Amino acid sequence: MGQKGEWKRLVYQFIQENNRDHSLTDLCSLFGVSRSGFYRHSNRVNSSEKEILELVKECQSKNQQTYGYRRIKIWLQRTKGLQINTKRILRIMRKYSLLSVVRRKPKRIYSGKENFRYPNLLCQDFTADRKNEKWVTDISYIHTSQGICYLSVIQDLFDRSIVSYQLSHSPDTELVLKTLEKAYRIEKVADGLILHSDQGAQYTSNAYFHLTQSYGIVPSMSRRGNCYDNGVIENFFGTLKTESIYQSKPRTFDEAKRIIDRYIHFYNHERLQLKSGQTPLEVRSLSA
Repeated sequence: MGQKGEWKRLVYQFIQENNRDHSLTDLCSLFGVSRSGFYRHSNRVNSSEKEILELVKECQSKNQQTYGYRRIKIWLQRTKGLQINTKRILRIMRKYSLLSVVRRKPKRIYSGKENFRYPNLLCQDFTADRKNEKWVTDISYIHTSQGICYLSVIQDLFDRSIVSYQLSHSPDTELVLKTLEKAYRIEKVADGLILHSDQGAQYTSNAYFHLTQSYGIVPSMSRRGNCYDNGVIENFFGTLKTESIYQSKPRTFDEAKRIIDRYIHFYNHERLQLKSGQTPLEVRSLSA
């Protein structure tokens, strides 16, 4: 496209963006272009744009409008075999209000008396060479109209899959123990698996110490007050709340459980990761 053609394209784009506030005739007259030329340009652009728009709508509908433009690009490549520029996808998403929901900053909620403290074995190295080599765990709160419930999660750093989770009315040690017991039943765990947590009272308890010892699991702990030391699972809770909880606004504990069950299934089986372009369980299936 020559300089004249590029200039016209920019003029037509400006007219299209400002046509609601100003007369089309006045805008065309201002820039010395014809209405018929503007309509021809709009028809060409809109035809292609509408096709992409429908695909973006389909993607967001299937994924609860949680995908950003980079993840939509991967989805279009995988499902439609299309290579579309990320800037173009982002422009369409902005124009038609299809942006993903905005992330909210997670909050810390409590601390407790210590019995056991463990060294920080991860040191913010959130990589793993195989499944069940490094797990991270934490508890977060979920607001409902009936009050607060607490979600305990164990996540595998190899593929970012959620291995186990439990919901409770109380953020007590029993909640943490049930989450770990469930994970141990589901997965084949070899001695030496690292399980990283913060310094919450549940993780410094005698009961947690004895259970990890019986499973051959090596506890690891973040530095006090440093959320970055457990950043991966903090990020998961932020994603869960932004993409599901804040949109659904559960009224009861039972409704919160159904929403969380549905979202974690979606997260493990359907939600594409930016780094791999695959779902967590697709990555997990490739591990020996």
